[in-house]
Amino acid sequence: MLKHIVMWKFKDAEGHTKDENIDIVKAGLEALPPKIGHIKKLTFLKNQVDCDRNFDALLLVETENAEELEKYKVHPEHKKVAAYVAKVTEGRGAVDIFD
Repeated sequence: MLKHIVMWKFKDAEGHTKDENIDIVKAGLEALPPKIGHIKKLTFLKNQVDCDRNFDALLLVETENAEELEKYKVHPEHKKVAAYVAKVTEGRGAVDIFD
């Protein structure tokens, strides 16, 4: 199993507050598994402790392998959400690990 872990710093943008943008992105990402069969599991977590050094949210996507992860990344439904994420975030980190 491949775990794709992404963390973001969100901002006020697109006419929404930072918290609203986190909720919009959460809803968009959580709607993907039924549309993208390559996703085995998707978890979105919002940071719960106020600290300037922390990221605001974390995404964990599990796929069978790197090829399935790539199919997820280029899927049109994922690209729609990713386009919005790019507009409402100002920092990103990612790690891919095999479990």
